[in-house]
Amino acid sequence: MITLSAPAHADRCADWVPQPKPQNASRDIVGQDLDTIQERGFITIAVYDDFPPYSWKDGATPRGIDVEIGKLIAADIGVDARFNFVTAGETLDADLRNNVWKGPIVGGAVSNIMMRVPYDSAYTCRVEQVVFTGQYYKESIAIAYDAASYPEEKPVPAYFRFDTVAVENDSIADFYLSSLAGGQLLNNIRRFPTMEEAMAALAAGEVKAAMGPLAQLEHGQTESIGVHQPPLPGFSRGSWTIGLGVHFAYRPLAYWVDDAIRYALDDGRIETIFADYGLNFSAPER
Repeated sequence: MITLSAPAHADRCADWVPQPKPQNASRDIVGQDLDTIQERGFITIAVYDDFPPYSWKDGATPRGIDVEIGKLIAADIGVDARFNFVTAGETLDADLRNNVWKGPIVGGAVSNIMMRVPYDSAYTCRVEQVVFTGQYYKESIAIAYDAASYPEEKPVPAYFRFDTVAVENDSIADFYLSSLAGGQLLNNIRRFPTMEEAMAALAAGEVKAAMGPLAQLEHGQTESIGVHQPPLPGFSRGSWTIGLGVHFAYRPLAYWVDDAIRYALDDGRIETIFADYGLNFSAPER
């Protein structure tokens, strides 16, 4: 069973001094318990806006891997899925505050669950307002490249001292390449607002390579583009687990979501979702 809310060892959070749990800013009930969700017949799911291949709108139709997994969870609970497309904040703390346990300062509301929440054991000790549950994917960093430019050897980060590489601005790949080799790669880094635009630049021949999350690279891959995962020297974290966030007051919902994800991993439904989008699936450690 996938269990994110319970520590692997009893002393995992022993050094963390619990902080007072913030009170809600209004009299509105934050989140909804499982019984209320089942009675009203739908669950609200926060997904990131304009974030292919994970979540985006095709006209008025929600699409993406996280959307399909959200529908899977809703079906397991026996309700409809309603998606709240949200803009990423400056930090994960802000995203969880706005979409899981408190709500934004102006407009909008919290959702019952939030998709694509990175899991880190130490981080879960600090953010007590959220239950981190339902690990469904292992994300990792990779390099996409123009196959004609690298007919024999596939590019590694050192190549970008001479060759151009596209990244999403202020992303983990951007920070990594900018600091590598004492900044020797800076002149060849091309920054774009989104990874989708970075991959479009690679496809158009504007750069020789692109670096970012594997699924985003595969989503923008064409016949002339290769993708690989070389060793990344000095990269503190080249992969991480993706799960969901649920308000700490609604643990029965978190347990149900966790079970729904576990069943879908066991019977291959989540892997099939990735395959339907033309992507490789990497299972989380269990």
